Amino acid sequence: MAQTAAAPHPPVVERSLRGFTGAGYDKGRPLLVQAAWFAVLHLVFVKWWCPDRWRPALLRAFGARVGQRVLIRHGVRVHWPWKLEIGDDVWIGEEAWILNLEPVTIGSDCCVSQSALLCAGSHRARSATFEFDNGPIRLEPGSWVAARAVVLRGVTVGRGGVVGAGAVAHRDLAPGEVLTTKGRTA
Repeated sequence: MAQTAAAPHPPVVERSLRGFTGAGYDKGRPLLVQAAWFAVLHLVFVKWWCPDRWRPALLRAFGARVGQRVLIRHGVRVHWPWKLEIGDDVWIGEEAWILNLEPVTIGSDCCVSQSALLCAGSHRARSATFEFDNGPIRLEPGSWVAARAVVLRGVTVGRGGVVGAGAVAHRDLAPGEVLTTKGRTA
């Protein structure tokens, strides 16, 4: 039997995180606005005693575009409200995290379930200084990101698509597609 040569491994990247610059990344607001948001986020927005109806108003006050009848439960974290757009009739469950270093768009009638992560930030794997490799996320109308599911940067979940509980969406999902933890679609 003939043996095939193994593919060569890529060279190891020697990291020097001290050299990180964050070049090209725009937070979108001055430091004072960022600090004000973090104070509101941690002292009011995430708290169980903050009424659900206040959360959309707080996001709007910091520049988010938020539709009507949006339910945001306690414990939800939003990194930058000014990089967030939410349609009508959206539900966002407890402990969901919207890490929107780049724009995140959540269409109408979407559900982002408990402890789900929308992660629009990343780093270049081959960069010695670990520079950013961010990208926007888009959830088309009627899509569902189930409990503890993750949607990574640059991904669009098509209309009515589902990222199943615990699944990781690292590529676009077609309309109606269901991604499971086994990577298969149902």
